[in-house]
Amino acid sequence: MSLTLLGIFAVLAALGVPLSVALGLGTVTAMVVFDLPLSMLTQSLATSINSFLLIAVPLFILAGQIMERGGLSERIFDAAEAVVGRFRGGLGHVNIASSFVFGGISGSSVADIASLGPITIRSMTPRGYPLPYSAALTLITATLATLVPPSILIIVAASASGQSVGGALAGGLGPGLLLAGALALYNSVISRKRGYGTITGFDRKASARAFLRALPSVGAPVIILTGMFSGIVTPTEAAGLAVIYTLLVAGLVHREIGLRDLVELAILAGQLAGTVLLILMVASAATFVFTVDLLPQKASGLLAGFTGSPFVTLLLMGLVFLIVGMLMDIVAAALMLIPVLMPAAVSAGIDPMHFLIFMVTCLAVGLASPPVGTCLFATAYVSKVPTERLVVAALPFYAINSLVLLLVAAFPQIILWPMELLT
Repeated sequence: MSLTLLGIFAVLAALGVPLSVALGLGTVTAMVVFDLPLSMLTQSLATSINSFLLIAVPLFILAGQIMERGGLSERIFDAAEAVVGRFRGGLGHVNIASSFVFGGISGSSVADIASLGPITIRSMTPRGYPLPYSAALTLITATLATLVPPSILIIVAASASGQSVGGALAGGLGPGLLLAGALALYNSVISRKRGYGTITGFDRKASARAFLRALPSVGAPVIILTGMFSGIVTPTEAAGLAVIYTLLVAGLVHREIGLRDLVELAILAGQLAGTVLLILMVASAATFVFTVDLLPQKASGLLAGFTGSPFVTLLLMGLVFLIVGMLMDIVAAALMLIPVLMPAAVSAGIDPMHFLIFMVTCLAVGLASPPVGTCLFATAYVSKVPTERLVVAALPFYAINSLVLLLVAAFPQIILWPMELLT
């Protein structure tokens, strides 16, 4: 039954059929062939998105769109540049820090590349950073938006798996900080070794002006994170606050968007959110087929036959996550993998939150990896660097990603400590 569903899905996806449609057709075919009641299909579709938590998805997408159009992301970058841009490798650190902060509002890696990518690459290249290096660093730092709160993928995955959304968002901070720190260390070393970046004098007045211009923009992630992790607001309420705050700053403080822009951004956010939620709906129906077919139990037995070590089991799963993340939409990937592999992970003695965030980390890395990582092509487009050249320039960063994945797999505390501290 599961093979029928997955086979039809794979064939249709290879033919270019949208993933949600391919998965839905595979699910319906499997249910008809194996005489399962189609009433369960409609029930799964309806109940899968009947969740207050999932309202956060379109709201955070809208907040990211407002931030991009309203000039908030550019001001954050300018302020970071004023603080550390005068150091060797400083703009590389600005690239990392601005992606981390922007990810704390948009929750989307592709949005990070679309908004910050042109700004960072355009700023780094004239200051002595080779274009391929600037583009490769931008490519890898964009994955931070999938890890740091309010990651859209984490919200959807936690909701689908029955885990605490707040706890999962806090857990994503550990791998996000680890990756950001590793990238900053490498950027510092390589910039000193190869002389990347120009060193300029420190202009205190200009730095103060840049910081003051960015202060309202920086308030958005502070409000979101403080509100969620203090327990004052839920993730959904934090998303609503993010929309209101970014709209006020962009419309009243910066005055860069108007009512017509807001309507356009709301429609775009609705389209993007609709894609995510449609995948969630059909994945819920596919999960029903997997459960009836006992696929999670079969996967657990198969993995148990290979190894009895939780670490090795997680590494084997990590290979699956990486490959899938390179080849398909990561939201669809997560929603298909969770019901199949999460029970196997728990049976192997792996903490469910450790499994969930490790999976998200692998999928985030897959976004930037060949052959068809979404962020890879988005970065090649905005930087005008050919994909093959971009992959070669990113090889050291892929090595850093691999090291981070090994550490996250080996030490669950990287995920569990932030979760215990903040929730």
